[in-house]
Amino acid sequence: MMAGQRTVLVEACVDSVESALAAEAGGAGRIELCDNLVEGGTTPSAATIAVACERLRIPVFVIIRPRGGDFLYSDLELEIMRRDIAQAKTLGASGVVIGALRADGTVDVERARPLVEAARPMQVTHHRAFDVTPDPFEALEAIIALGADRVLTSGQAPSALEGAEVIAAAVRQAAGRIGILPGAGIDGGNARRIVEITGAREIHVRGTALRPSAMRYRNQRVDFGGRLTAEDHVLEVTDAGLIGAIVQAVG
Repeated sequence: MMAGQRTVLVEACVDSVESALAAEAGGAGRIELCDNLVEGGTTPSAATIAVACERLRIPVFVIIRPRGGDFLYSDLELEIMRRDIAQAKTLGASGVVIGALRADGTVDVERARPLVEAARPMQVTHHRAFDVTPDPFEALEAIIALGADRVLTSGQAPSALEGAEVIAAAVRQAAGRIGILPGAGIDGGNARRIVEITGAREIHVRGTALRPSAMRYRNQRVDFGGRLTAEDHVLEVTDAGLIGAIVQAVG
């Protein structure tokens, strides 16, 4: 970074307390805590939230997403989300990550606003449901009206680098009214370039490596994950060194 610029905050997206601790050790400034990242992340268990908040010194943001798939939620699912927000608050989370869309793909401000209100005084990030809206600039104004503090986005592209120009336009449009958090495919090799193109002051990363399971006995005839998962005896875990390389690149 150029002299005089503020350090860029690195938020690490993790699916376990172990990975959260590794991200913190690598220099991450905030955690997005999820379960089920193979489907883009769903709400983690109460125990996972509690232990993460107890063990970490950096803020923990909890994704509030009752299932994978689309972001068109039923009344029952919205009630579950409200209760999960209340639980995250009670367990010590600093923020939540939410989002809801209408059937036409636009941001559902009316149904999501009660979630934002229920979350306060925690911070609120609007997640990448933003990336599947028909008009990102209209969606950004809707999320600002919703009252969220930031929006996580790849610029409606497969990766933040590919969507960097759209992210940069969103940063200009936001003009300080809301934070823009680039995410998807950011690593130590491209993080600085993404920050330079977009002007964002925070980035959202994984920083993971594959680790073989310690199981000595393996029944290869049984697969618990079906079509969605990777091989059952390989774990994807956050690597403190990879997080550190990203932090160094942007800091």
